Amino acid sequence: MKNQDLLGRWNPEMPDQGGTAMRRVFLYCCLTVVMSWLTVSSIAADSSAAAKPPRFPQLTMEQLTAQQKPLAEQIMKISRVGIGGPYNTLLRSPVLGQLMFDLLHYLRWNSSVPLRLNEFAILITGRLWRSQVEWFAHVPVAIKAGLSPEIIADLKANKRPANMKPDEEVVYDFVMELSTKHEVSDQTFDRAKKLLGEQQVVDLTAVTGTYVTLAMLMAMAEQGVPPGEEPPFKVGEP
Repeated sequence: MKNQDLLGRWNPEMPDQGGTAMRRVFLYCCLTVVMSWLTVSSIAADSSAAAKPPRFPQLTMEQLTAQQKPLAEQIMKISRVGIGGPYNTLLRSPVLGQLMFDLLHYLRWNSSVPLRLNEFAILITGRLWRSQVEWFAHVPVAIKAGLSPEIIADLKANKRPANMKPDEEVVYDFVMELSTKHEVSDQTFDRAKKLLGEQQVVDLTAVTGTYVTLAMLMAMAEQGVPPGEEPPFKVGEP
C-alpha cells in the first residue's frame, strides 16, 4: 500500500489515491477519541469505587458497646482478620454474633470431620462464592492441616483438583453437588456415608451451609481482606 512506511506501518501523512488517506486519518482520530474516553471512564470508575464509603465501617475495640466487647475479645484470640471479615458485620448483631461464634467454634475445632477435609470444604465454598476473606483466612489453615497446595491451586483456578485422595474426592463431590445442584445424588451420598460415616456427613453439610451464610454476610457488606493485603481473586477472574 502507498501509505505504508518501509516497516509496513500505516502513516497518514504519506500520499494515497482516491481520498483513502483522508478517510483513514478520520478513522484514526475517531479511534483515538474513543480510546481516550474509555481510559478516562475507567479511571473515573476506579476512583469512584475507591471513594465509596464502606457499608459497615470497620469497628475498633474502643468503639464497642458492653454487649459487643466480650464477643470481640473472644474473636481476637482466634481470628486471622481480627474483628474484620464477617465479624465486623456480626458484631452489629451481637446476640447472633455470639451464637454464630459458638457454632463456628464447634464446626472448626470440634467437628467430627478431620481438619484437612473441613478446611477443604470451607475453601470449596469460598471459591464458589469468590469470598476474598474466606479464601484469605483459610488457605494457610488448610495447608497446615495437610491439604496439598496443588489441590488448592487447582481449586482457585476453578478446576476440579487433580490427585485428590479418596476422602478428598468425596468431600469435593459432596460439597459441589450440594452447593451447585442443591441436592446430593444417591451415589455420592452412599460414598460419603461409607467413607466418612453419618456424623461426618452431617457435620460436613453444616460447615458448608454455615460458610455460605458467612459468604453472604460479607458479600452484602462488601467486606474485603484487611488493609494492605492482596485480594486472592482479581477483578475479571472467573
